[in-house]
Amino acid sequence: MERTAQHHTIVRWRALRYLATFTLPLGAWATFTDRHGWYWTVPMVGFVLVPLLELVVRGRPNVLSEEAERAVLADPFFDMLLYAIVPVQYGLLYLFLDRVRAGGLAPGELLGCVAAMGVLCGVYGINVAHELGHRTHRWERDLARALLLTSLYMHFIIEHNRGHHRRVATPDDPASARYGETVYAFWLRSIVFSWRSAWHIEADRLRKAGHVPVGVRNEMVQALFWQGALLLVIGTVFGPNALAAFLGAALLGVLLLETVNYIEHYGLRRKRTAGGSYGRVHHVHSWNSDHLLGRIMLFELTRHSDHHWKASKKFQALNSVAEAPQLPTGYPGTMLLSLVPPLFFAVMHPRLDNLVANHEQVELAG
Repeated sequence: MERTAQHHTIVRWRALRYLATFTLPLGAWATFTDRHGWYWTVPMVGFVLVPLLELVVRGRPNVLSEEAERAVLADPFFDMLLYAIVPVQYGLLYLFLDRVRAGGLAPGELLGCVAAMGVLCGVYGINVAHELGHRTHRWERDLARALLLTSLYMHFIIEHNRGHHRRVATPDDPASARYGETVYAFWLRSIVFSWRSAWHIEADRLRKAGHVPVGVRNEMVQALFWQGALLLVIGTVFGPNALAAFLGAALLGVLLLETVNYIEHYGLRRKRTAGGSYGRVHHVHSWNSDHLLGRIMLFELTRHSDHHWKASKKFQALNSVAEAPQLPTGYPGTMLLSLVPPLFFAVMHPRLDNLVANHEQVELAG
């Protein structure tokens, strides 16, 4: 009985600490409703305060026991947090568009609003969609699509689930960064070829099902329809200035996603087997971070190796894995580091060389 109560306490604490992620939506609400005089609160919290704190609050690796894992998976509060993001994201999108439509913003204030919405698009519109997009229920995947719509990146669920997870850490995966590739070159390559890959994946799926490859059943066609409809509504209801601001925020959200993609698999490649195929994806093929704040803010995305080991595993059950290579700091800090390629390479390449020298399943992705 005492052990059960202890597990219940641990589970409840693990659930409640994810409420910290709502500091960003709260800051965005204050920004879009003029509750404070500074419009850069959200990006400053996400990419200045959190990285600085993670230099001190480093977190620690932990592995759930089987009993604890069953307990966190049985607690509905974890899922409810994700579901709540959907109305919050759309509510904040409305406030953002309405604020831009109202006008009266100085250029720096407008850019601050766009940056705030862009962070929401990346952290919630795509990252939470990534978690929901791996769920088994169709309605949860539809929630993921609804979130992806706010970043105009609905093809992500196609390419990520059916492309990236199959081809990760190989030359065939647009979302796996090569050794020595800058984040800026990666942005262009990943965005263009991931979009193209999603079209091929959908066309192949429909051909195998006996349907025409391009038609109403094609999820890429459906995505274009919904994204076009959203842009039409925004332009009609809120005006051209709000439409331009939304496009800027969506682009920023996409670039945040692609920067995360960049650091998650930078320089890592699976080795070919004797038969010429690539070996199974191992924990060593993804970069990880146990830094606590980034883990909480991003719903454990930073424990990426365990996610690739079993994509259907819910975020609250992801573990730290000893074999997984560790980033020098949390995700936000490493993302900033990647924007200065010479410094990023100086930090990451020695780690890569040491990793390749000590693990037979991985090689440099040249």
